[in-house]
Amino acid sequence: MKYTEGPELRDTKAPEGPVQERWEKRKFGAKLVNPANKRKLHVIVVGTGLAGGSAAATLGELGYNVTSFCYQDSPRRAHSIAAQGGINAAKNYRGDGDSIYRLFYDTVKGGDFRARESNVYRLAQVSVNIIDQAVAQGVPFAREYGGLLDTRSFGGAQVSRTFYARGQTGQQLLLGAYQALERQIAAGTVTMHTRHEMLDLIVADGRARGIIVRDMVTGEIERHLADAVVLATGGYGNVFFLSTNAKGCNTTAIWRAHERGAYFANPCYTQIHPTCIPVSGEYQSKLTLMSESLRNDGRVWVPLRKDDERAPGDIPEEERDYYLERIYPAFGNLVPRDIASRAAKNVCDEGRGVGPGGLGVYLDFRDAINRLGRDAVEKKYGNLFEMYERITGENPYDVPMRIYPAVHYTMGGLWVDYDLQSTIPGLFVIGEANFSDHGANRLGASALMQGLADGYFVLPTTLGDYLAAGPFGEVDEEAVAEAEIKVRTRIDRLLAVNGTRTPDSFHRELGKLMWDYCGMERTEESLRKALERIPELRAEFWQNVKVSGAAEELNQVLEKAGRVADFFDLAELMCLDALVRTESCGGHFRAESQDADGEALRDDEHFAHVSAWEHAEDGPVLHKEALEYEYVKMTQRSYK
Repeated sequence: MKYTEGPELRDTKAPEGPVQERWEKRKFGAKLVNPANKRKLHVIVVGTGLAGGSAAATLGELGYNVTSFCYQDSPRRAHSIAAQGGINAAKNYRGDGDSIYRLFYDTVKGGDFRARESNVYRLAQVSVNIIDQAVAQGVPFAREYGGLLDTRSFGGAQVSRTFYARGQTGQQLLLGAYQALERQIAAGTVTMHTRHEMLDLIVADGRARGIIVRDMVTGEIERHLADAVVLATGGYGNVFFLSTNAKGCNTTAIWRAHERGAYFANPCYTQIHPTCIPVSGEYQSKLTLMSESLRNDGRVWVPLRKDDERAPGDIPEEERDYYLERIYPAFGNLVPRDIASRAAKNVCDEGRGVGPGGLGVYLDFRDAINRLGRDAVEKKYGNLFEMYERITGENPYDVPMRIYPAVHYTMGGLWVDYDLQSTIPGLFVIGEANFSDHGANRLGASALMQGLADGYFVLPTTLGDYLAAGPFGEVDEEAVAEAEIKVRTRIDRLLAVNGTRTPDSFHRELGKLMWDYCGMERTEESLRKALERIPELRAEFWQNVKVSGAAEELNQVLEKAGRVADFFDLAELMCLDALVRTESCGGHFRAESQDADGEALRDDEHFAHVSAWEHAEDGPVLHKEALEYEYVKMTQRSYK
């Protein structure tokens, strides 16, 4: 796959001056829209997870006319509901040394120095407001004996800054945002469209002015126009087929925006989560995550001997290797996700893995139960233990859990500036759909923090600055018609193939290819193989996919086929981005770039930049945004 390099990219919206003052400076400098004028302005928000739900609710509360879209049958079915462990915030209730600056530092370091300082510091600042907002909404965070909100530790930090609601934090936070959204729907400021999927972006006179959607129940193609469009459609981890994401999660919204001119940043940055229930067979269509919070009290280990098939209870203490505690004594079992995942892969590659195929390690709660008592452990993790037992048939109170790394989150996404605006004016991108805050690896409990920070606090300010110049007048009918025709033509093309293979069969083959060649470890050889095979598989898809049914009806096969087609195009760009970035950083581990201890080895001289890819007919164009560090010194990460 050929590419060219274009001009360098700069974020012109981030203010200068001390990093502690930049967000306040930007807020004061942002233009305001008076209440009467807000009623004249229309905003489309696509997605109703934590980012989209909170954004639509807040914009409605401010007085804008908002139209919200989701492909689920209810906004509360968004994938944010699956987040389990917690949400970070620099409240320092424990008095253990936490601060806004420390959260900022841990996030930049955890992302392997590949995130913007301005964005990350703002995230740390806003984190303290999120908890107050959620408590006011009635989110039932865990509390200590004295009544204060409780916190626990997560990977990449030596302080307890993660607020939680047992193992249901995402669900409880989403219900808070959902209630706020429903209040605005009842008030008439937000119009909700469920079971609608965005299939294209309308760009007129250089601005994002609407979307083309398909009613997933009737098959009707609809056009919706606005003064600005907000994408909050999540990440693209399902390009690997097997992942911890809900089956409906896809890349279509952001990929179609990319084809319209929005740059795609760092697509190779994907997160492998270390605590997933291992694959159990070829029949599986998704994987189940066990919360990272379990690593607070669970100890990770494997047998010292290779091919040790004894039951875990029969392996004495002196014959166990608590490898994370051994290799990383300062952080132990709470090292960041990328490091824990690679360490698990390494011990399994040595032949010391457990369970079917040797692809698993133990997460053992024996010591925690002995220390705290079963009741205390059950209060913390009971619903997670129950979920594990239902899936595996094993009781983790009696035997250790078996876990193995799996695809979980994507740090890449559409490029946005400090205002969360893409390279298309009027197109704003929030939450996991953008690339902005996590660098090459996301720390646990930071996804919920970013989604709610973007939706409740950042976007309402920066979007207002853009909308102050609106309304933007009538939308050119030619641009709308062109987008609608493009959508209909693509649907007709999918239906016309009438081949012999299902979309799922192509998706599964693509996913295995991506996991094998662009998964936990990438090499120049593997990536070149992927870049040879992906176009061949895509060509076979367009020649042999079988899409049954019709366009003007409920047709889930058609939905899947459209999403898989977009995954092919994204997969190719991911592998190209991984091939070009010949360093290791965070979740992007190039086997050719590691130190003597097998740790990721960055190349700051050549790769301290964001890779932002522009879509072009004759091949992608790479734009680099230099990353400058004034407050955190770039060093080789160490959690030892």
